[in-house]
Amino acid sequence: MKPFRFQKFTVNQSKAVFRVGTDGVLLGALCSVENANSVLEVGTGTGLISLMIAQRNPTAQILAIDIDENATKLAEGNFRNSPFSERLKVLQDDFKEWETGQQFDLIVSNPPYFEENDSTKDVLARQKKTLDFSHLIEKSKNILSWNGILSVIIPFQESLFFQKVCHENKLFLQRKINISGIKDAPPKRVILEFALVPTEVIETDFIIEKFPRVYGEEYLELTKDFHVFKNVD
Repeated sequence: MKPFRFQKFTVNQSKAVFRVGTDGVLLGALCSVENANSVLEVGTGTGLISLMIAQRNPTAQILAIDIDENATKLAEGNFRNSPFSERLKVLQDDFKEWETGQQFDLIVSNPPYFEENDSTKDVLARQKKTLDFSHLIEKSKNILSWNGILSVIIPFQESLFFQKVCHENKLFLQRKINISGIKDAPPKRVILEFALVPTEVIETDFIIEKFPRVYGEEYLELTKDFHVFKNVD
């Protein structure tokens, strides 16, 4: 597969690993990184989100974990070839079973969101075969720093369930971004951010395209430091 070239780094891709997509770009560009000295990405895939966070926060130390050997090898190469290599590490492990004494200021994930089915396409990355929402939430709560944030992007229709499980684990919603693929369309994805301390919830809407295959001003502004846009009016 062709590499995906950003302004400051390149993401090499593989047919064996879920490729660069809009969900990852949005989470990498929108998650709250300002106060995060220590970051954990759960299910890193190509390493895209970790690379974007490293660019946005020049002091963050980032650990990326993935259960898939193909993904960790690919992410490791992408990290090594980036200008942020000294602040990026990758670990192959099952997040559910992983033991750590470290706490993180930001835990970020674009988690699997399809129930198990007979499809063989992107099984580990897209199906809840190795990591479901409950395991992600329960484990993340235990390794968040006191001021830490759990930030995820998931299908909009899954948001109520995700919020319910977080509430049961005493994680409190503090930010919600409803994402529509095109203007006037209902939300398709949502970014949710949770903390250990209750606070006022900030909810906003975000539109990717103003017309089919024409990015809106909001998306262009958000990703101007990452994407290499061509022939944009």
